[in-house]
Amino acid sequence: MNQTAAPDRIAYMDAAAGTVVGLDYKRRLVASLDVLPGQAAVDVGCGPGTDLARLADAVGEAGSVVGVDQDPRMLDEARRRLAHRPNVELLLGDVHELPLPDGSIDRAKVDRVLQHVADPAKAVREVRRALRPGGLFGIAEPDWDTLAVADEDLDTSRRFARFVAGQVRNPTLGRELVRLCLQAGYRIRSVEPVAALFRDFDTADQILGLRRNAARAVQAGVLSEADAEPWLQRLAHGPVLAGFTFYVVIAES
Repeated sequence: MNQTAAPDRIAYMDAAAGTVVGLDYKRRLVASLDVLPGQAAVDVGCGPGTDLARLADAVGEAGSVVGVDQDPRMLDEARRRLAHRPNVELLLGDVHELPLPDGSIDRAKVDRVLQHVADPAKAVREVRRALRPGGLFGIAEPDWDTLAVADEDLDTSRRFARFVAGQVRNPTLGRELVRLCLQAGYRIRSVEPVAALFRDFDTADQILGLRRNAARAVQAGVLSEADAEPWLQRLAHGPVLAGFTFYVVIAES
């Protein structure tokens, strides 16, 4: 119960993107954005470039893709991965103040970023500033208040879920996306709930941090060692059913 260190961010993002859930919702998010050849697209909070190649394929040689991230390490990794993509540009920048001219982008994407930022409403408005009239904004964010882990000890599962949600700056951001977009002047094209469901312990532990967050909850006094240890043991031996709800929103500027 002493393994509380956070995983490497790049490794975690790659792992999450490689799950069945990750592959499915990312494909649907980009497909719903209806990216066309020749357009200009931006991935805000692009991380190590996970989705940039998919966007570059969609815009084609006549189009352009910009990846923006505030972490130089993420951009370095994205440059390494996308070195063979001449139509991809990588910029250091913050979602609250994008390094993009007004009305310069046809399609914008934000994936699991707004849950962490200081001012999601400002970030949504900033993306709209950079979009051309009629441009589309695709957003995917979780609602951590929907996290549930099945176990006979319902109280420990509930306390674990509340603890995990409390570690995120904006834990209910997913359910707030429609309101934020409407307040910023967008029109909502679609809203889709996506169930992020995990049926094996290793994947659930990797993505939800079952061991790591249980250890942190014990340290914080939210869980007792006497409750957390048998809870984890039962989960490790299965069956496992754990998940939460994502919201995927497509908005038009």
